[in-house]
Amino acid sequence: MKILKQIFLILLISFLGEALHALLPLPIPASIYGLVLMLAALCAHIIRLEDVKGVGMYLVEVMTVFFIPITVQLIDSWADIRAMLIPAVLTITVSTLIVMAVSGVLTQAVVSRKGGEKDE
Repeated sequence: MKILKQIFLILLISFLGEALHALLPLPIPASIYGLVLMLAALCAHIIRLEDVKGVGMYLVEVMTVFFIPITVQLIDSWADIRAMLIPAVLTITVSTLIVMAVSGVLTQAVVSRKGGEKDE
């Protein structure tokens, strides 16, 4: 019965995310609405972590199975993707390097500002 309650809560939050997506004219996926709703419910203690932890851990364990359909779709669309492959790889590489550099600089600034680097 505990597992059914956990599944019900997760599906309810998912449904509310879908409803928000249908009601609000924003270009935000329904899954993001659901994640924000779940975070808000957990932070506000409306839902306790124990109320969804078991099923949530199971879903994380089997998450790779959910990537199979999109992988098959990518293989099926290879002819369309091939033309964009080099620009996409370059864009992903450059943006990843920029994010890594900015994250490193910001992390060093925060650590040095808090006095985390002490010479002994």
